[in-house]
Amino acid sequence: MTHRTHNQRMEYGKTLVELGREDPRIVVLEADLGKSTQSCLFEKAFPERYFEMGIAEQNMLGFAGGLALAGKIPFVNTFAVFAAGRAYDQIRQSIGTAGLNVKIVGSSAGFSDFGDGATHQSLEDLALMSAIPGMTVLSPCDGPETVLAVREAARIQGPVYLRLSRNDVENVFPPEEKYTPGKPVVLREGTDLAVFTTGILASQALQAANEMEKQGVQVQVVHIPTLKPLEEEAVLPLARGKKGILICEEHSLRGGLGMLLCYLLRNLWVPKEVLAVEDRFGQSASSHEELLQAYGLDSRAMQEKLWKLWKG
Repeated sequence: MTHRTHNQRMEYGKTLVELGREDPRIVVLEADLGKSTQSCLFEKAFPERYFEMGIAEQNMLGFAGGLALAGKIPFVNTFAVFAAGRAYDQIRQSIGTAGLNVKIVGSSAGFSDFGDGATHQSLEDLALMSAIPGMTVLSPCDGPETVLAVREAARIQGPVYLRLSRNDVENVFPPEEKYTPGKPVVLREGTDLAVFTTGILASQALQAANEMEKQGVQVQVVHIPTLKPLEEEAVLPLARGKKGILICEEHSLRGGLGMLLCYLLRNLWVPKEVLAVEDRFGQSASSHEELLQAYGLDSRAMQEKLWKLWKG
């Protein structure tokens, strides 16, 4: 396993260009944030297949639906808070109900746009997108997995939501692992406790597990690449036999990974704790790490919950 870092946005932009060379049906739509989402790389390579829609997210999603009906594979880009929130009606009514082949890419998700505060920090996008029937929801943990997730999004026939972070993250996705929608990925083996994460909190969970090992507690770390699909049969074997389960996500407590896993594991009588954002908006800060610490989502907060579970 490498410990280098990659930026999910950059890996996304480069992979999008590669896909554009391989498949002329792929087109890209942007809402005035091309440099932030890195869709600008596709614009440079294929200007005739790039549509700058301006700050008009609802129109952009409706237009993407029309392109899909014409046989194109549109990748739609903006910040996650605008992709999932501002254009929700168009996604549900125009894309979701018809099962159109549109790929919605929510960039700068969670607290990763740390400087712009509550209006730009998306803590409910996974809940909104997961609730739409037929929507596939992908939440990669690092740069290398982002490459696999983008290619998988292009392969899937139907609507897909892809959640990306803004900042550099440590590479933790096993290079030998095959990307399979619905399949959890074990990042670290452990027999005592289990941590389930999605997105970029995987690296924080691994740090917490390493610290717990120094105290003699073996913690398994499981990454959930796709919130949808995700079946009970996929997660139950990884949760069995543990003294406690911790679920961590950079998202609202309501409608995210925590509630999903607690439901899927409802018949497993093992103590469970969830680390998520509890009924609060975000705020401006000087760094992403500062917000993770302030909202109790960093490795230190995970260790505290793990010790609580371990001590019963």
